[in-house]
Amino acid sequence: MAKLEIKSKSECTYDCISLGEVMLRLDPGEGRIRTTRQFRAWEGGGEYNVSRGLRRCFGKKTAIITALADNEVGALIEDFMLQGGLDTQFVKWVDYDGCGRTVRNGLNFTERGFGIRGAKGVSDRGNTAASQLKPGDIDWEYIFGTLGVRWMHTGGIFAALSETAAETVIEAVKIAKKYGTIVSYDLNYRPSLWKAIGGEAKAQEVNREIAKYVDVMIGNEEDFTACLGLEVEGNEENLKELDLTGYKNMIKSAVSEFPNFKVIATTLRTVKTATVNSWGAICYADGVIHEAQHREDLEIMDRVGGGDSFASGLIYGFLEFNDGAKAVEYGAAHGALAMTTPGDTTMATLSEVEKIIGGGSARVDR
Repeated sequence: MAKLEIKSKSECTYDCISLGEVMLRLDPGEGRIRTTRQFRAWEGGGEYNVSRGLRRCFGKKTAIITALADNEVGALIEDFMLQGGLDTQFVKWVDYDGCGRTVRNGLNFTERGFGIRGAKGVSDRGNTAASQLKPGDIDWEYIFGTLGVRWMHTGGIFAALSETAAETVIEAVKIAKKYGTIVSYDLNYRPSLWKAIGGEAKAQEVNREIAKYVDVMIGNEEDFTACLGLEVEGNEENLKELDLTGYKNMIKSAVSEFPNFKVIATTLRTVKTATVNSWGAICYADGVIHEAQHREDLEIMDRVGGGDSFASGLIYGFLEFNDGAKAVEYGAAHGALAMTTPGDTTMATLSEVEKIIGGGSARVDR
C-alpha cells in the first residue's frame, strides 16, 4: 500500500485546518456541575482541539472553520481561539437576535470525574451558529485551491449537529480531495447527538457517505461499530479487557469496504477508574498495523480531549515523517500528556512528548 501523498509545506499556506464547532467549556474543577458556585471557562471542540494541538504543541500553522453568534460569548470563544494560535479569518460571524431564539453559541458543562465517579458532560448547543453552517457558506475553492492546505481534519461530532452540517462536511471533503489535501476524520460517536435524529441508523447513513472521501479514519471500538457498522469481535461491552485480534480483523474489513482508507487509527483505553486508565493505540498504515507503547495504569487528571490530542500527535507524525510507526507513538504520548492537565486542549510541549516517547520518567526537571 502506498504512503500518504502529503503536499509540501512550500506549496501550502496551512499545515492543517479543522472544520467543527467550538464551544465554551464550563468546568467546575474538582466539584460537580449540580452543586458548584463557580466555573472555570475554557474553549473546546472535537475537531478544533486537533488543530489547536498541532499549533500549540507541534508548532504547525493551522486554522479553524466554524461559525459563532456575534455577541460577548462569541467574542470570548474567539479570544480563547486566538490564544490557541489558530487563524480565525474563516470564522463566520452571525448576527445575534438578542435572545438566542434563532442563533446562539454552544456551551459545554463538563465534570472531569474522579475515582469511581466518571466524567460527565452536559452540552447546551441547540440552534448554534456552527450547526447552521450549510453548503455555500465557506469558500472552499479559495481555501484549498488558492491558499493550499496540506491536511484537513473534521469529525462526527460536527456532522451530527444538523443535516446541513453533514452536507457541509461532504462539500468540504470533496473539494479537499480535488486539490490533493489529506482528509482525516474522527468518528467520535456521541449517542446524545444522534438519538433525536435517527440514532445509530442515521449515524451510519451519514458517516458511511463521508467515509468515501476520507484518507485517515480515527475512532475507537464504539465509533467503528455505531458509525460504520463494523464489528470489533471479542470485546465485551464494558471493555474491562481489550482483545487486539478483534481490532485487527475490524481494520481488515474496514479497508476492504473503504479502499480509500490509507490509515486507520484507534486509541485503546481501558477505564479502571476515572483517574486510572490503561492507554495505548494502534495505527494501520502502509499495509502494516503499528502498536504504540502501552501505558498500563496511566493516571488521569482530565480525560476530555485525550482522543483529540492523540489525533493531533498522529497527524504531526505523518506531516513530519510520513511514518505510521512514529505517528502512533507521537499520538499516544501526546494524548497521555494532555490528560494530565485540565481542559480540553493540550498544555504539553514537543520536547515533553519526545521525552515520553523515548521512555523518559516523571522525575523533576530543574
